[in-house]
Amino acid sequence: MALTDLKIKKSKAKDKPYKMYDSLGLYVLVKPNGSKLWRQKYKLMGKERLIAHGTYPSVSLKDARSKRDAIREHLADGIDPAVKKRLDQINAETQARTTFLLVAEEYLQMAYDRELADATMRKKVWHIQTLAEPLHHRPVNEISSAEILHLLKGIELSGRRETAKKLRGTLSGVFRLAVVTLRADNDPTYAIKGALLPVKVTNRAAITDETTFGQFLRDLDEYSGADVIKDAILFQILTMTRPGEARGAKQQEIDLSKHTWSIPADRTKMRRDHIIPLSEQALRLVEKNWIDVDGVELIFPSLNSNRKWLSENAFNSAIRRIGYAKEEVTAHGFRSTASTILNNRGFDGDVIEAALAHQDKNAIRRTYNRATYWDQRVQLMTDWADLVDQFKKDTT
Repeated sequence: MALTDLKIKKSKAKDKPYKMYDSLGLYVLVKPNGSKLWRQKYKLMGKERLIAHGTYPSVSLKDARSKRDAIREHLADGIDPAVKKRLDQINAETQARTTFLLVAEEYLQMAYDRELADATMRKKVWHIQTLAEPLHHRPVNEISSAEILHLLKGIELSGRRETAKKLRGTLSGVFRLAVVTLRADNDPTYAIKGALLPVKVTNRAAITDETTFGQFLRDLDEYSGADVIKDAILFQILTMTRPGEARGAKQQEIDLSKHTWSIPADRTKMRRDHIIPLSEQALRLVEKNWIDVDGVELIFPSLNSNRKWLSENAFNSAIRRIGYAKEEVTAHGFRSTASTILNNRGFDGDVIEAALAHQDKNAIRRTYNRATYWDQRVQLMTDWADLVDQFKKDTT
């Protein structure tokens, strides 16, 4: 006879455990201490098995029967209910442990393994450990786009638009890792891609007067700090590259016989390969700083380790030490210096743009420029290096 709530409630504890059967293998086990436990017997592959469904009255008679029926459905599908229950428990525990911070730590480890630049790693760590702290203990699959937007807007309202944009990129990397490892269903940062205010573009301070630039070059020549920093700055000036590209210059990127420097796409702002013809002056700086030791790749390595980059602030710190304020000149401004002076002197603007690796909006013209301006760029780099020497010597 099937059980009723009244019958279960009236059942009393005895000296030994006893069973009160319902139907289809479901029963209540009444313990000597008075607890009433739901149990279900079932057979799988000819063997009798037992599974627990909780305690009464926490699990009602109706709920226990629902659990019983679910077990029977699993059996009909050839699924061992005990195994499924354990897997469900493991999955629930895993989900509970799968916080944003745990996934983020895996993301950072992968970034370390890819040997990203120290400056890049410091920013990612700062983004995750400091700025994203409100997300640390949230289950990664429960974080919503609205929650991310609230975090980013708070940073944006403080005036740090660029930081908000970069943080969104870092967060996206964490969520994409969670998605591919089946710990999240989607990347919530994608929906808010256009919700942030655009970054305010500010021009980098640059010297555009030839006489003033000549004085700067002489001051740089007198710099009392490490030669590798002074040489790296001059190399950046001569090659018209960005500071990070110059700091990351590697031996395998240099062809000494062809006088070329090939910067791979993953180290350029425009994310495309950029080949630079090296003037004799630039090549001498490469040869001067070349360290012929196994395991050393960098042309201008850090003072602390010849296997690490110069710090992100190394160039600007040196510029400040020789007496120039950030409102007067920055390392990023040297490209503007070269562009302005060369354009004012009548050099071909298209060749200058190609030398600066600026992106031409016209794809056909972009391909054409790369194919046709090489000889002109070789000559431009030679002329620019000679002008730099001339400016440094001209004290009038």
